[in-house]
Amino acid sequence: MPAVTVENPLALPRVIAPAEGAQARPVLGVVDAPSGFEGEGFPVRRAFAGIKYEYLDPFIMMDQMGEVDYAAGEPKGTPWHPHRGFETVTYIIDGTFIHRDSHGGGGVITNGDTQWMTAGSGLLHIETPPEELVMSGGLFHGLQLWVNLPASDKMLAPKYQDIRGGTVKLLASQDGGALIRLIAGDLAGHAGPGATHTPITMIHLTVSPGAEVTLPWRADFNALAYGLAGSGAAGAERRPFKMGQTVVFGSGDGLTIRADAAQDSRSENFEVVVLGGLPIREPMAHYGPFVMNTHAELQQAFDDFQAGRLGVIPSTDVTGLGHRGAGQADPEETA
Repeated sequence: MPAVTVENPLALPRVIAPAEGAQARPVLGVVDAPSGFEGEGFPVRRAFAGIKYEYLDPFIMMDQMGEVDYAAGEPKGTPWHPHRGFETVTYIIDGTFIHRDSHGGGGVITNGDTQWMTAGSGLLHIETPPEELVMSGGLFHGLQLWVNLPASDKMLAPKYQDIRGGTVKLLASQDGGALIRLIAGDLAGHAGPGATHTPITMIHLTVSPGAEVTLPWRADFNALAYGLAGSGAAGAERRPFKMGQTVVFGSGDGLTIRADAAQDSRSENFEVVVLGGLPIREPMAHYGPFVMNTHAELQQAFDDFQAGRLGVIPSTDVTGLGHRGAGQADPEETA
């Protein structure tokens, strides 16, 4: 880990720290991500559990998938399920995942790739490891982030963006001590490849032991950092955080991440995902796989799902689904 890297970060464009006098974002809190299971039983950490939505908006949830080294026969995915009203961002650090949907879309994402799925008006989709990975086993590690859509965009036609690892914008901190992978949004005049309906910035940082990076940050964005591996500190006050913990920053013009001088044996560096976005500040009604603005819209989403209006599972995939088949789950079963 990670798949997309460079031997010499000093050869990359540098991100200059905010000018003297800029307001440093303070750390409002550090929250542990509880462990759980998703889909057919793969392990996840719920990065945003317990954080008030006012600090997350426009983000809804984020799961760290793995890191897990599967034995042969163990790799798992998710069954067919619906979405409406938001975007899913799946970032694969190690391993391979296959996405398919009820409209014939999808693709394969592997080491360093990101798939950005705008569910919009709704679809059914499935995420599975490839057959060769199931047979052989192997390392799997990734993230799935849910990004809300404003009311005006919730019923957009579904679409995909396949962001290959080689297209991610690679940058370096001012002294070269941190590698910055800009997946989406803007940072100091540099643009990531991901196109977003809701303005956000998504970064994967690799911070060398003992190094520190201060990133300029839009004052109208919120700011979050999640530890993927290793340990370090956040903010000018150097608040400790580590793998499996989320930092919530307050307002300001820049944020600071520092890596501990000694890292654990599993990671040579401090690996951190940094997120920020422009809050939508609209009412949110979230239940199971649907994120809308009102309870009436949620009920309509369930009605449309049960009526098959979000799409139909291909006939080759419905064996063993039981009497309900495609689009026939109870709302209580999808929460």
